[in-house]
Amino acid sequence: MKRSDDLYSLPPDLPIPIDDGSCDHLAGLLWPSVPLRSTRGTWVSLAAVRAEWLVVYCYPRTGLPDQDPPGGLEAWDAIPGARGCTPQACSYRDHHAELVQHGAHVFGVSTQHTEYQREVVDRLHLPFELLSDSELELARALQLPTFSVAGQTLIKRLTLVAREGRIDKCFYPVFPPNGDAENILNYIRGAAS
Repeated sequence: MKRSDDLYSLPPDLPIPIDDGSCDHLAGLLWPSVPLRSTRGTWVSLAAVRAEWLVVYCYPRTGLPDQDPPGGLEAWDAIPGARGCTPQACSYRDHHAELVQHGAHVFGVSTQHTEYQREVVDRLHLPFELLSDSELELARALQLPTFSVAGQTLIKRLTLVAREGRIDKCFYPVFPPNGDAENILNYIRGAAS
């Protein structure tokens, strides 16, 4: 089976997510000591990562080239902010070298299992790790906004930028997803100057 859409691009008529205030509490928080399984086969606690900038983009779920999204394509596209995980990952891949040059360490986080995430790392040639919050431990510890579709609880799309173990800024909602990495890069450049 082949998907009925283009997984790598965004339809022009997607509903734009609105800021419902559910991330207003995140700036200033310390990372919780929650170990998450990585696509590199290790466990990562964001509280233990040492980097000038820590960039953690949370996304609902990446799709597969041979499957429509949960609930069907029309239902998925109707959820504000749901569509665009693959273009967002590609954006971080394409800007990764520049982010690293500015001292950033990038992780992607979703509630998908590590085996599922490894497929997208391989297919998209991602140079960074994806972390699995399949038990929603990080989402609960930080009180991240979630939504449910087809029996799955997914994290809403947001990006956390941290320094010295503390969240500096939360970007929420992130739209369009394929502009996220460039937006974060501009934020880091501005903060450094």
